[in-house]
Amino acid sequence: MNMADLYQVYRQYPSVQTDTRKLKAGDLFFALKGPNFNGNLFAQQALNSGAAFAVIDEASYVIEGKTILVPDVLEALQALALHHRQQLDIPFLAITGSNGKTTTKELIHAVLSTTFRTYTTEGNLNNHIGVPLTILKIREDAQMAVIEMGANHQKEIASYCRIALPTHGLITNCGKAHLEGFGGVEGVRKGKGELYDALRAGKGTAFAMWDYDYLHSMSLGIDHIVKYGTTEGDVVGSVLQSDPFLQVQFTSGLEGMVNTQLVGAYNLPNVLAAVAVGLHFGVTPEKIRLALEGYAPSNSRSQLVAKGSNKIILDAYNANPSSMKLAIENFAKLAGDNKILLLGAMAELGEESLAEHQQIIQTIAQYSWAAVALVGGDFQKIDHSYQRFDTAAEAGAWLASLDPQNSTLLVKGSRSTGMEKVVEYLK
Repeated sequence: MNMADLYQVYRQYPSVQTDTRKLKAGDLFFALKGPNFNGNLFAQQALNSGAAFAVIDEASYVIEGKTILVPDVLEALQALALHHRQQLDIPFLAITGSNGKTTTKELIHAVLSTTFRTYTTEGNLNNHIGVPLTILKIREDAQMAVIEMGANHQKEIASYCRIALPTHGLITNCGKAHLEGFGGVEGVRKGKGELYDALRAGKGTAFAMWDYDYLHSMSLGIDHIVKYGTTEGDVVGSVLQSDPFLQVQFTSGLEGMVNTQLVGAYNLPNVLAAVAVGLHFGVTPEKIRLALEGYAPSNSRSQLVAKGSNKIILDAYNANPSSMKLAIENFAKLAGDNKILLLGAMAELGEESLAEHQQIIQTIAQYSWAAVALVGGDFQKIDHSYQRFDTAAEAGAWLASLDPQNSTLLVKGSRSTGMEKVVEYLK
C-alpha cells in the first residue's frame, strides 16, 4: 500500500495505537517490533479487540481485508506522521534540552491553550515512536502544536525534526545528561543543537534563555531569536522567592509578579520560556498569568506533597548531574531544620558516572541535614558516611522506621531507581 492510500485509511480511522492493552474499537493498530517483542504476533488480538486495521510487516500474519502489509512498520508510522504533518499549516514548536523539557512543554501548553486549539506531547512520549504518535493525534482543528523531543545520542533530534518539521524551537539547556550516548557535554550541545540546525535550514524562530552563553553561539545563523533571561531579553524576570513555591518578578514582557505552584528556583527558565512563547504568539498578559498560576505539576515533577506533618518535594521523574545539583542547592536554601535527602542514582553517564556521583556527594556534604539516604547504582560504589540502600523499597522501609515528624524531604533520582516509591512508606 502506498502512502497516499495509507493516509486515506488513517483519515477514516485517525486513532493510532501500538499497544493492544490500550486499544479501542476503531483504532488503527501498528504492529511495532522491538528487541524483545514482535507486534505482528498481536495483530489478530488487536483485530479481535476492535481495531479497524492492523499494519504489519510480515506476510505470514496477513489477514485478508484486515491487515495492511508494509516493508517496515516503524518506518511506515514515521512516514505517515510526516505526511500528516505536511498537511498542517500551523506553528510547530519543538522543545528539547537536558533538563526541564516536560515542565516547559506543560507550561507552554497551558499558556497557548488559553487562546489556541493546542495539541502537545502526552506525558513523556518524546522518542522515535512518541513523536510520530503525537503528530498523528493532531486534528484538523489544530491551531498550534508543541512537540517534546528527548534524545540520548547524536542525530536523534535531527531525525525527529525531519518528521515534525518545526517552525519554532526551544532548547531548555544543555547539561550533563545522557553523557554516555552523547560523548560528553560538547556532544550534548551538538545533539541538542540539531534542533537549531533544522530552524536555520527552515528559516524558523528560536526561543533562547539568553543567560546561557553557549546558546548564543549555538543559535548563530538563525534569523529570528526570541530571547528571555534574568538580565536581557524580550522577557526578563527573576526569582522573588521560592520557599516552597516559585514567585517570579518580571521587569520586561509581563508586569509585576507571578505566583506559581512549582517548587524550586530552577524552574525560573521554564516559566520565562512560557511567557516568551505566549507573548510571541499574541496571548494576552492576563491569560499568561492565569495559566501559569493555575498550572499544578504532576507525575513526580517539582511536586509538593503533604503526608502527615511532613512535606515532600517529589522530583523523582528523572535526574542527571545538572538537575540533581540544582535540586540539592535549592532544597538547602528552604526554611526548616529537619531536612531529609533521599536520592537515587543517576543513569546513562558512562565513564563519567563515578566522578559525577562523587561530585553530588561533595555537594551534599556542604550542608547540614537531619538524614541522608543514597540509593542504588554508583552511589553504592563510593565511600561515604550516609545511609546507603540497594533499592527505593529498602530506603522506604528505613524512612518508615525513622518515622520523621515536621520534616521536609527531597526525593529525587533517575527513572530507573523508582524513588517515588519511597513516599508510599510515609504515614
